[in-house]
Amino acid sequence: MLTKKQLDLLAFIHKRVQRDGVPPSFDEMKLALDLRSKSGIHRLITALEERGFIRRLAHRARAIEVVKLPESLGGTPNAGFTPKVIDGDRPDGPPPAAAIQTQAAQAVDLPVMGRIAAGVPIEAINQMTHSVAVPGGMLAGSGQHYALEVKGDSMIEAGINDGDVVVIRETNVADDGDIVVALVEDSEATLKRFKRSGSSIALEAANPAYETRVLPSDMVKVQGRLVGLIRTY
Repeated sequence: MLTKKQLDLLAFIHKRVQRDGVPPSFDEMKLALDLRSKSGIHRLITALEERGFIRRLAHRARAIEVVKLPESLGGTPNAGFTPKVIDGDRPDGPPPAAAIQTQAAQAVDLPVMGRIAAGVPIEAINQMTHSVAVPGGMLAGSGQHYALEVKGDSMIEAGINDGDVVVIRETNVADDGDIVVALVEDSEATLKRFKRSGSSIALEAANPAYETRVLPSDMVKVQGRLVGLIRTY
């Protein structure tokens, strides 16, 4: 699910690539979407890349490849998604500290409120898609809990892989180093490591391929903190 701005930008890039063979410049994107600065374009490009719609090619100017399109732009449903079958019992990476073994006993059903991929529209988090059984011991502390499906690889070095389900406790505060669901500019939710940097907030990916986003503190609202992870083999 894309925001209107993300969809508009993807459509503009696709149209220009089809017409000219090369993507538009950031200045052209800014004018096409009527944005005041190129920083907004950078955020939209990052969100589209993290959700797998585009790919940026390193060390090449204006190198953006459209990988897939949503249905509204003529794409194929579930394009780019391939179920993973993993042989054996070893995870792809070390689990985060909050991950525990799932047990059927004393399980609690939590709503899965869409997907998050270090950048997903908040609208997707406001709609329950299904529920998942979570060990009661994972839900320590006060406050409501919900789950999100992870899409992408921006947090792999924190042990969070594509296809994992993260368990989130609702809160509007976080300590440095917490992995949080952060709402950016009231329009985009992202799963990142939270750190304060003076009067700004740094949202750090756990993958060197992704840059840290440093934003004014009034542009970032904490929506919840990671308390657990569920992985299916």
